[in-house]
Amino acid sequence: MANTRKSGRANMHRVTRLRKHRLPRVALLIETSNEYGRRLLLGIRDYVREHEPWSFQLGEQARGHTVPPWLSKWQGEGIIARIDNASIEQAVVRVGVPVVNVSASGFGTNVPTVISDSEAIARAAADHLLECGFTQFGYCGDPRFAWSQSHEKHFVQYLQEQGYPCLCFAGSKSAAGHWGRALEELIGWVTHLPKPIGIMACYDLRGQQLLAACREAGIHVPDEVAVIGQHNDETICEFCDPPLSSVTPNPRLAGYLAASLLDQMLRGERVPGGVYRVPPIGVAARRSTDVVAVPDEDVSAAVRYIRDFASQGIDVGDLVHAVNVSRSMLERKFKKYLNCNPHDLIVRTRLRRAQELLIHTDLTIENVATLSGFSSAEYLSSVFQRLVGQSPREYRKAHRTKPS
Repeated sequence: MANTRKSGRANMHRVTRLRKHRLPRVALLIETSNEYGRRLLLGIRDYVREHEPWSFQLGEQARGHTVPPWLSKWQGEGIIARIDNASIEQAVVRVGVPVVNVSASGFGTNVPTVISDSEAIARAAADHLLECGFTQFGYCGDPRFAWSQSHEKHFVQYLQEQGYPCLCFAGSKSAAGHWGRALEELIGWVTHLPKPIGIMACYDLRGQQLLAACREAGIHVPDEVAVIGQHNDETICEFCDPPLSSVTPNPRLAGYLAASLLDQMLRGERVPGGVYRVPPIGVAARRSTDVVAVPDEDVSAAVRYIRDFASQGIDVGDLVHAVNVSRSMLERKFKKYLNCNPHDLIVRTRLRRAQELLIHTDLTIENVATLSGFSSAEYLSSVFQRLVGQSPREYRKAHRTKPS
């Protein structure tokens, strides 16, 4: 009997010790139905792998889904949520644990919120279309989403700063969630736009709808209308006709940062509210913007040559030889149609390649310089400081999909 009591006390002591040292329980209210949500989750996983483990509660759900029924009875220590509507906001507040929001919907603003940098996304889309030679621009939004309105504001403002107007379309809320009615509205809008025109769609599904509207209206993409989306959901983009160019955000880094903030809160540290913005990785260019929208064959040929060979170390002399036009004439035409000179475009094209390599590989700065067409690591660093305001190493640290 004494041995039984002693064994029981030992078991209770072991259970108490396990409870005391159990893993923090964290609920993840993040959709698994799209690429952005899944990459947010991967970023959270990256953080936990590098730090103390957590026990997760995660169910399969869609964007803006209703509050999962298990949440009201769930007992845990923290929540990372896409607070997309008032019901989700109220539900997570009622739980009474630390919360980090990872949605730009405009809800959940009283807790730390990690979102993509809307201004940087809009600028990336505008710069891409400007480098394609467009002088007429449009924005195709979705009236259901606050972040769509934010992208529109920044896209229009940036283009106005460059001296270009922008024609905007949102459509009706009643039609936005209905493919047939949305398509009808888009056909009516895109048919009457001036052409050629470059259009930013607020996200990839809207870009897919816009491309379908162009197809139905007999409008040629990308020569008459070029379209760039946002999110770079590879499955959606590749199944568009033609495949859709898209700004690539960095949800994996956003997830990592959100987990870091929640971890600080779980350890009792004070984390300021407010918004933490994560810049995009860049643009994934596909056929929907594969065009040089200038009425000059020499400039068009030169731009395509730069796109194909900038990373191979070409200079303006090589470009002049390839296009078979004098340097002074080519420079005048570039200034007229693209508002830059050939050397500037070569450098910017190399810079984008270097940025991709810094984010997606562990190559040394010297190797990045070589593979992107710069003559040396020193020259690469000089260009980064001048155009980006950071060294290549600082840029890599700030933008890595998985921070080091």
